[in-house]
Amino acid sequence: MGSHDVQCEGERHAHHHEGLRSPSVLRDLWAYVEVTKPASVLLLVFTALATMVIAAGGWNLPSDLFITAIAAVTLGCAGANTITCYIDRDMDGVMERTKRRPIPSGRIRPPQRALYWGLLLAVVSLALAWSINALAFLWGLLGFVDNVVVYSLLMKKRSPLNIILGGLSGGLPVLFGWAAVTGSVNLTALLMAAIVVLWIPNHIWNLAIFHTEDYKKVSVPMLPAVLSLEKTTRCTMATVVLMYLCSLALYFVGGFGVIYLGVALVFGLVITVSNVILALNPSREKAWVMFKVSSPYLFVLFLAMALDVLVR
Repeated sequence: MGSHDVQCEGERHAHHHEGLRSPSVLRDLWAYVEVTKPASVLLLVFTALATMVIAAGGWNLPSDLFITAIAAVTLGCAGANTITCYIDRDMDGVMERTKRRPIPSGRIRPPQRALYWGLLLAVVSLALAWSINALAFLWGLLGFVDNVVVYSLLMKKRSPLNIILGGLSGGLPVLFGWAAVTGSVNLTALLMAAIVVLWIPNHIWNLAIFHTEDYKKVSVPMLPAVLSLEKTTRCTMATVVLMYLCSLALYFVGGFGVIYLGVALVFGLVITVSNVILALNPSREKAWVMFKVSSPYLFVLFLAMALDVLVR
C-alpha cells in the first residue's frame, strides 16, 4: 500500500508541474463514484425502474415522479453502499478481493470523507422519498437500516445468517418502486421483492465459496467459512429452488404473459439445475461458474417483466 501511495503522490506532483491537474482531479472524483459500488447500484435501480413500469402498466408515468423516484433509489443504494464500505474498511484492506477499493487503497483519505459522502447521499435520498409518499419513504428507510445497521454493523461479523437478514434490503427498491407509483403494496410486489431477496444468497455464497480463505482471514462467518462445501452448496440450492418457485408463482399472481413465462421458466431452470449439479458434486471452480451464470439473472428476469407489460 505504501508504494502505491508514493506512486500516486509522484503522479500528482508530475501533473501539477506540467499544468495537467485535471486527470488527477478526475481520478480523485472517480473514487467517490467507485466507493458507491456502481454495478450493484445499477442492478437495484433497474429492478425499481422495471417495477415502476409494471405498476403503472406501461410508460405512462408522470416525468417528475419518475425522475424523483429514480434519483431517490439511486442515491439511497449508493449512500448505503458507501457507508458499508466505510464500516468494512479495515477488513477490506486485508481481503485480496477488496483491498483495491477506494478506502483501503488510500484513494479516499481520510476515510471519514466516505462516511460523510454516504450520509449526504442517504439523507438526500430519504428527503426525495418523503416527497413522493410515506410508504416509499418507509421502504427507503428500511432498506438503509437493514443494509447498514442489520447487515454491516450487527450481523456481518457475528452470524452466518448475515446475508439472509442483510439481503432483505435488496428487495426494497422493488417495494419502493411499486409504492412510488401506487402508494400501496400487494402480493405481486412482494413476490418480485422475494425473487431479489432469494437471489442474493446464491449469488453471494457462490462468490464466497471461491473466496473462503479471504473470509476466514478476517473472521467473517460467511456460510462457506463456517460450513463444509457440501452443506453450503445444499443451502445455496435451497434458496435457488425457492427463487425459481417464486418466479413461477409471479406469472400467475401478476398476470404476466408469454414473454415473462418463457424467460422465467428457461433461465430459472438453467440456474436451478446448475445449482443442483453443484450441490451433488461441489467444487470451488463450479461455484465460481455459478456466480457468473447467476449474475445476469435478475436483470434479464426484470427486463422480461417490463417488456411483457410494454408489449401488451
